[in-house]
Amino acid sequence: MIAITIDRNKCTNCLQCINACPKKVLISRRPIHVYTECCTECGSCLSICPEDAIIVVKY
Repeated sequence: MIAITIDRNKCTNCLQCINACPKKVLISRRPIHVYTECCTECGSCLSICPEDAIIVVKY
């Protein structure tokens, strides 16, 4: 399985990932929250993040 997580040290809360997510699984909180169980792993958030703060975790 794959999940995404946010690197809290890199994330600047620019919210670009939230706007890019078609399923709206990223929630604007400080820090940004990810509802991984609803994520379809489309990669939209990965490609838009200017800080490379989104990490794919395989487990």
